[in-house]
Amino acid sequence: MTTARTQLIRPEVTPYYHCVSRCVRRSFLCGQDNMTGKSYEHRRAWVEQRMLSLASMYCIRICSYAIMSNHYHLVAYVDKEAALSLTDNEVVERWCSQHKTPPIIQRWLAGQLSSKAELNTCHRLIELLRQRLYSLSWFMKELNHGIAVQANKEDQCTGRFWEGRFKSQALLDEKALIAAMVYVDLNPIRAKIADSPEQSDHTSIKTRLDSLNRGETSPPLLANFSGYDHQQKHFAIPFRLMDYLELVNWSGKQIRNDKRGHIDSRIPAILDRLSLSQQECLTLCTELEKKPRVWIGSTEELNRAKNKLGKKRMVALHIS
Repeated sequence: MTTARTQLIRPEVTPYYHCVSRCVRRSFLCGQDNMTGKSYEHRRAWVEQRMLSLASMYCIRICSYAIMSNHYHLVAYVDKEAALSLTDNEVVERWCSQHKTPPIIQRWLAGQLSSKAELNTCHRLIELLRQRLYSLSWFMKELNHGIAVQANKEDQCTGRFWEGRFKSQALLDEKALIAAMVYVDLNPIRAKIADSPEQSDHTSIKTRLDSLNRGETSPPLLANFSGYDHQQKHFAIPFRLMDYLELVNWSGKQIRNDKRGHIDSRIPAILDRLSLSQQECLTLCTELEKKPRVWIGSTEELNRAKNKLGKKRMVALHIS
């Protein structure tokens, strides 16, 4: 039986999730169709631009992403705290930046609501919009719907473009988070459509490297790396960017059997900090999706999640 999405995405347990959405048709989301010779490469930019545009509206921060030929990956941070801190006007401004403004909110903004019943209805609607702003399900729904409409129009057809539901995995601790991020950023290299992270178009790792080359500390629409002192920093990925780049580079060399040159045997500093062995890191970064595990973390974090959710058993990947 399919588990309700509200049971799989619980920001009070963890704000971090690895999501995957796949095409249902044989025709490609992106890439080159070898049977017809038609190229869909331009659709990678559609997905990337739509994803980042929605991230600017939602209280959802993108930690990593990769746009592949018939699916895409993203690791998202659900910032419920930020959504709850928004004023009513800020909620309306965000939502209506990409949606039609409901008539009752138009009248509220114009100061035309006179009755208490109308004011209560308006405030209930604003609270509903606030909840949507930190809903990963709404974010994914809007992302997929917009791309499906564009693709169907280009293909001159109708019908389902995506699988019925996106796949999500809850990332319960730092080990699970960094493993999922590396797994996503290395997707093009594992698929052998890119030789290095800096050549992996339409991925978060390339976006971050391009920003560094421009002298920018971080792309504006991606979650920031906070370094080690991250307790009071918002939207933060709790690692240093340079440590993360080193880990991506090391992991990429390990999984490429045909990679030429010396493989550095030095363990990245971030692995020492997380007490994560090379083999465990490599296993996590290459086998994250091989089995249907929807919760990922240490035994301690998994037990804590079970207690919060009132569950006795979970479909989980244990990290020692």
